Amino acid sequence: MSTGRFGPPYGGQFVPPETLMAAVTALEEGRNAVCPTPEFRDELAFYLKEYAGRETPLTFCRNVSDDMGCNVYLKREDLLHSGGAHKLNNTLGQGLLARHMGKKRLIAETGAGQHGGVATAIAGAVLNLPVEVYMGETDCQRQRLNVFRMELMGAKVIPVTGGTATLKDAVNEAMREWAASSEDSAYILGSVVGPHPPYPEMVRDFQTVIGTEARQQILDREERLPDEVIACVGGGSNAIGMFYPFLQDDVRLVGVEAGGGRGGNAPGEHGASLKSGRPGGILHGALSYLLQDADGQVIETHSVAAGLDYPSVGPEHSMLKDAGRVHYESVPDADVLNAFRYLSRREGIVPALSRHMRWPTS
Repeated sequence: MSTGRFGPPYGGQFVPPETLMAAVTALEEGRNAVCPTPEFRDELAFYLKEYAGRETPLTFCRNVSDDMGCNVYLKREDLLHSGGAHKLNNTLGQGLLARHMGKKRLIAETGAGQHGGVATAIAGAVLNLPVEVYMGETDCQRQRLNVFRMELMGAKVIPVTGGTATLKDAVNEAMREWAASSEDSAYILGSVVGPHPPYPEMVRDFQTVIGTEARQQILDREERLPDEVIACVGGGSNAIGMFYPFLQDDVRLVGVEAGGGRGGNAPGEHGASLKSGRPGGILHGALSYLLQDADGQVIETHSVAAGLDYPSVGPEHSMLKDAGRVHYESVPDADVLNAFRYLSRREGIVPALSRHMRWPTS
């Protein structure tokens, strides 16, 4: 059973008791009863291997390595079945849990669409569960292809027009719908955010398959652990999935946040909550680092990567920052776009802007 905090003080269940507490408690009880069972573990392993295509390769980038003077590997979550997203690890896990708990519908939110939304639509299709996806209207416009893909697989995409019409507002609407229909619906939260328990820990556990595989793969290839592991951080699910199996190792861990259009620290210019946010903010049910003004109001974010356009971060990342175990940096959009083009031309690998990970070892 989770203690409810990372640290302390991060995490917690900051949700309205009259609307969401019963749903959160039931989910945690269901998770504790179902997820440890051999039946669930075997079923999830089957879907991850036979349907999703795990394990994903660890690709040695020969040309980039020559350029940089060190060995660079990419953990190829882009080859996972879902159009290039690690999110399927989590949506299959939560979808299976929902089915075991007798739920009849999946609710999700998404920013980039390709990840949370498409992956949830895929999981719903294969598990025979209807899906409704909340997506900011701004993100619907800039991710039209992914809206089409979600609808192609039978999901209903619901545009959210309030606020900034981006990921934060989509999460708000998805949580409202879950509060009204939790008896027969499961909310598939896409990142390591939300009330803890269960979401940050549950999503992390489903995503640690990334780091567990990568750790063994690099030992098989190099016969030692890497010097450094790097992952991008929005809400933080792919990063914590990569980092968690390395936390006890002598390996430098680096999380990279969205530095935004000018890479500055002015409000509204970036999505770097760990670099520029305050450590005591509450958003979507948990206490974590949060981009907020002097009055505690959430500040708008900006990033070319829709999946990183989020004003907070998973509470476990906040704990790891304060402990100094993970180093968090930010990179402006212009540099990210240059790296995007560079990797595409040098290795023939086109990364996802919001989920690209470099994985070097010297």
